[in-house]
Amino acid sequence: MQVSIETTSKLERRLTVGVPAETVDSQVDARLQQAVKNVRLPGFRPGKVPLKVMRQRFGAGVRQEVLGEVMSRSFQEAVMQEQLRPAGQPQIEPRSMEAGKDLEYIATFEVFPEVEVVELTDFAVARPAAEVSDEDVDNIIDVFRRQRGNWETVERAAQDGDRVTIDYEGTKDGEAFEGGSAENSELELGSGRMIPGFEDGIVGMSAGDEKVLSLSFPDDYHAEELKGAAVEFAVTLHKVEEMALAPLDAELFAAYGVEGDDEAAFRAEVAQNMERELRNAVDARVKQQVMDAVIDAYGELEIPAALVSQEVDSLRQQMFQQFGGAGQDMDLKSLLPDEMFAERATRRVKLGLVLAELVSHYEMKADADAVRAAVEEIASTYQDPEEVVNWYYGNQEQLSAVESKVMEDQVVSKLLESASITDEPCSYQDAIALGQQANQ
Repeated sequence: MQVSIETTSKLERRLTVGVPAETVDSQVDARLQQAVKNVRLPGFRPGKVPLKVMRQRFGAGVRQEVLGEVMSRSFQEAVMQEQLRPAGQPQIEPRSMEAGKDLEYIATFEVFPEVEVVELTDFAVARPAAEVSDEDVDNIIDVFRRQRGNWETVERAAQDGDRVTIDYEGTKDGEAFEGGSAENSELELGSGRMIPGFEDGIVGMSAGDEKVLSLSFPDDYHAEELKGAAVEFAVTLHKVEEMALAPLDAELFAAYGVEGDDEAAFRAEVAQNMERELRNAVDARVKQQVMDAVIDAYGELEIPAALVSQEVDSLRQQMFQQFGGAGQDMDLKSLLPDEMFAERATRRVKLGLVLAELVSHYEMKADADAVRAAVEEIASTYQDPEEVVNWYYGNQEQLSAVESKVMEDQVVSKLLESASITDEPCSYQDAIALGQQANQ
């Protein structure tokens, strides 16, 4: 095998690979001879079809199979010989594939960049400092009660938090506009579903009341013809309902995984879950800032476009599945174009390359106790934690994902040794929001 290499850019390489004709031809003949045993052709006894006939009938197809295998194998041998690390699949350009002639092709591909470790020193990290208060627990329990509560009709004026049934007709310069009218529409006041001022304008209305709301659409409204437009909505209110919260009883507790009718035990379980969510949110926020510092420190690192493209595809599939699109036949690239994911994909690829180098640099291995603790924390949210733990340790792919996260956390902890950390007091809800932003 002959190999020549050309550097066409910082990361792109072109390999010209030549394979002797006899290597391909001998494998084609061997495969045809093997196939003779199972071929049935009119006029020939089983297993007695001449090789010449086999070449005429099946030679072209078998040769294509062999060429594909030889190119794949020779490419792997060539990159090992040249000590290259391809990032993604190569583009193959055949130059000579005729029978009796040496096989020659060009493989163009990107290689992984050389990552030089940069020491991060004295970078700033603001750590959310929050606690789970009794009021926070009360608020979450109220959310649970509301989720399982019932709407009941009331004979009074509408208040924030009520649900109203209304007819409305919107007009602009005296003319109705598309999408601006509805009948018997249910609207929860305070939900923010309508444009600013609409829901506030209904507060104080009672069943049977009519009212005209003079409002303006936001300047950034999605419909071009309504951006910043002054409009009027004629509203008729038919019904006012208030939420009757579900009682604090065994049925409610069981719906959220707590057996029995002990309210104190239920509150303790809720508080424990909130503590875990708070801890995860704080960790996510801190980790985000560490990763931001890494991105800044390695800002000039060039990354393979092939890896970014793979990550874009992965993010696109995740979003598609997240919104219930699994199994549907759609043109995802048109529905969710690359541009939606390019920035995030680039960041993730760069972080992946840098973190892998840091793991190697610091000679890190996933701590077995930390992996076990991570698995047990995941399992603690299920009814039978031991069964979940056993499932993880019996599924190497899932366990490897946990090990990767633990390894990433170890790198973050190592980098935090050089950080200037300040605690910033905030509420439980603010801390959770910061964690959610960090995980996006």
